[in-house]
Amino acid sequence: MFRIAKHLMRGLSPSSSLNDVIDVSEINGVRALHLGSRTVQSAMRIRDPFALELTYTRAIMCFLLFHTSPRQMVTVGLGGGSVPKYVYAHCPEIKSKVIEINPRIIQVARSQFHVPEDDERFEVIEADGLAYLARNEEVTDVLLIDAFDRNGIPPDFCSQDFFDQCANVLKPDGIFVINLWGSDKNFSIYSQRIETSFGGRVLMLPTGAPGNIAVFAFRSNQHHLRISNLRQRAKELEQVHSIEFLEFLEKMVAHNPGSQNRLFMKSDC
Repeated sequence: MFRIAKHLMRGLSPSSSLNDVIDVSEINGVRALHLGSRTVQSAMRIRDPFALELTYTRAIMCFLLFHTSPRQMVTVGLGGGSVPKYVYAHCPEIKSKVIEINPRIIQVARSQFHVPEDDERFEVIEADGLAYLARNEEVTDVLLIDAFDRNGIPPDFCSQDFFDQCANVLKPDGIFVINLWGSDKNFSIYSQRIETSFGGRVLMLPTGAPGNIAVFAFRSNQHHLRISNLRQRAKELEQVHSIEFLEFLEKMVAHNPGSQNRLFMKSDC
């Protein structure tokens, strides 16, 4: 895709580091962000810029299955801003903060990917996400980690200390969401660390090729994991959102422990 796409722009962050190369390409009405490689970091359908083009971004929105009334969301890593844009456009009850360390990415996201300007419901903060998490506790209902570079997840964003900090940022009923690569040789290590930080309160959602897995972790025990209730919630959400919540729920049921009636987590054992 990247090789044959129309090349729109290329830029470097002020450090001019190879890792900071930013490319924007376009093909068949879809604009894509690349960070120093062919890998698509974000994608946007130009005729519908606030929709969620990539499957894994729609899967991330499954936090709405488990938290029926989130009011705050923090995202670390902006990229093209797919999920924060969607939340801004379709979840007016949620106030979002996005933490992004690279000012060039912020500029590209706003000039090329329709990321909105700051207002009372949306704010992009140019800052180190690690530092932000370290100095905040119990500030958000939903924490999304979407911090990638050309090599994948930076090492500092997958340590045990990092996942511990993520748990601390959440309110008591908060949800942590991260997109991982199932084919990553360290996937089992990362998932075990997340389970340790969240006391085993973790669910996995494979989203299909090329192996993206949305991981949901919960600050406290979940008492609303009856499958019939989740299916009803998914149907209600599909009346409001153009997202395949029922399909995602069935994948979650198939790939996590449970009975005919209920999803289980390791914390239930």
